[in-house]
Amino acid sequence: MATTTKIYIVYYSTYGHVAALAEEIRRGAASVAGVEAKLWQRAGVPAIAPAELVEADGVLFGFPTRFGMLPAQMKAFLDGTSGLWCEQRLAGKPAGIFCSSACQGGGQDFLAHHGMLFVPVGYTFGAGMFEMGEVKGGSPYGAGTVAGDGSRVPTHLELQQAFHQGKYFAGIAKKLKGPAAAA
Repeated sequence: MATTTKIYIVYYSTYGHVAALAEEIRRGAASVAGVEAKLWQRAGVPAIAPAELVEADGVLFGFPTRFGMLPAQMKAFLDGTSGLWCEQRLAGKPAGIFCSSACQGGGQDFLAHHGMLFVPVGYTFGAGMFEMGEVKGGSPYGAGTVAGDGSRVPTHLELQQAFHQGKYFAGIAKKLKGPAAAA
């Protein structure tokens, strides 16, 4: 019997840059048959309790960076997962990241502490990964946007990469879930 593969996209967005990426990732993940993709953690989007993460078959975390670090709001949420870490409730669960920063970069260290399976997008986005004609966020780690002073919104290319990450991630999570997830 086929079951639905649940992908949770948990994010914090200050100026809407991360929200735009999150929506494209949701659309990309939802484009995979048998996958349900759900957004969490923003005004107008339901909040999630850390304990609810165990219900997902895969989790993508999105956040803006502040001086190379997570913002306090996302850090507080992740601090709330310490009980899950003690019990290793997230170990083996596929996870990924996407971010917005004033310059290029990102990080995924917290996934390693939980024993989650980091699913980078790698170079699967193809030629878009090598586009040099414009400033572009994102890396082999995941989708991204370069917001600068906040006035630059995600470009079409950055949103395409976000969609690709959602679709790619959902396919991996579905495979890892096994035959029960086949649609």
